[in-house]
Amino acid sequence: MNRTCQVFLVIFLILACLFTAAGIFVSFIIFQQWHQPLGESLGLATPSETVDAIETPAEMDRTNTDTVTDSSTEAVEETPDATQTPSPTQPQPVCGGPPLMYILGIGVDTRDPYYLYGLADVIRIARIDFVTPKVTVLTLPRDLWVEFPGIIEQYQDTVTHGKLNQAYLFGGPGMGYYEGDSGGPGMLAHTIADNYGLYVDHYGAVNMYAFENIVDALGGIDIYLEQDWDGHPPDEDTVDLGYFTAGQHHMTGEEALRFARIRKQYSEVTRTDNQTLVICGIKDKMTQPGVIGSLPELVKSFLGMVQTDLSIAQITQLICLLSRLDSENLQFVRFPDDMMVQGREFDPHHGQTVFVWDIPIDYIRAFLRDFENDAIPPDVDGGMTCPE
Repeated sequence: MNRTCQVFLVIFLILACLFTAAGIFVSFIIFQQWHQPLGESLGLATPSETVDAIETPAEMDRTNTDTVTDSSTEAVEETPDATQTPSPTQPQPVCGGPPLMYILGIGVDTRDPYYLYGLADVIRIARIDFVTPKVTVLTLPRDLWVEFPGIIEQYQDTVTHGKLNQAYLFGGPGMGYYEGDSGGPGMLAHTIADNYGLYVDHYGAVNMYAFENIVDALGGIDIYLEQDWDGHPPDEDTVDLGYFTAGQHHMTGEEALRFARIRKQYSEVTRTDNQTLVICGIKDKMTQPGVIGSLPELVKSFLGMVQTDLSIAQITQLICLLSRLDSENLQFVRFPDDMMVQGREFDPHHGQTVFVWDIPIDYIRAFLRDFENDAIPPDVDGGMTCPE
């Protein structure tokens, strides 16, 4: 081989190495971005990370079940059983997800694109089982009376207790009372964990502007109403939300938002059930063959409108799971009617008494343990699946 060929060969090998290294580097960057949380993570310690906590079955499911202690390994080795029938292979999570994931979903009552202020008008926690697969969505009433954790020192005398929906407001950048991570979603998640012992892995918050745009981007949603719903204002201080007759409706984002907000002439409980109908309408539209394939692009186009610490990879897993859900495996639950007792508490921040749901905290904690253990029967008061 002459010297010129040798030089070209060396140059070619160098370029090949450089391109290979560049390709690996680009792949690494793409991989990092794919798994990078889209917002600040919650930063909450789970019960298993605290010194004196006891793991619940649901929390144990979220740990690495492949890890065993040395003593248990030795015990197995010392007592082999040649006649024992091998256990069948355990079902594995689908869509590349973890066995269980808990997501805090928040509907914010403003149109502020920066999420500076706003109350958590909708508070739901989704228990997402990638093994069954199954999704159970729990509603937490916004008027539960709670103690606020993580308040910065200068406000600890006045911001001590309040309604659950205020936790999001007080943690947001507009108020800035919270010293933990993730602002409003972080303080709301922290409040739920401290008061009730229910820890979530991730959050997603949507304001009214984002909600309308998402529904419109799907081409609207279809909802069947079994009765008329009157959203006309009973007094001059109430927004006119219109009137919805019984029957089939194709709703735009603006119409779906108005319907989901109707409460004054009914109750918070009925509004929750109507919001579930809207969620079902969105789910039905998202799983249509002509829509589900375009969901990744739709999701990307709305990421700047929402607050979430999910990664693109995790959102893709959730979209995949959505297409695998049977109707009976998407369950919505709320507190039974007999738990919903009205009461009043003195709000130190506003200096006046306010309406609350007067539910003993032990009842709430017990119900949430059943939720974590997937032990709430489908026919419990307020429980429902999406209409067929």
